[in-house]
Amino acid sequence: MAVPKQKQSHSRTTKRRSQHKLSAPTYNACPQCHTPRRPHRVCPTCGTYGGKTIVSPDHGHDHDH
Repeated sequence: MAVPKQKQSHSRTTKRRSQHKLSAPTYNACPQCHTPRRPHRVCPTCGTYGGKTIVSPDHGHDHDH
């Protein structure tokens, strides 16, 4: 079984862990309405994807429960 010969220093450990961080989500402009949206998803503003209307845009919460 492989065992380290030397103890790894705190500096080396923190340098390795410095890459363990979350990145901000990417946003692209919608080709129809030019609002920011996540890539490969239906635009929440205009409801289009790939040049076609997929869902009707939801502009308010005036539906009954």
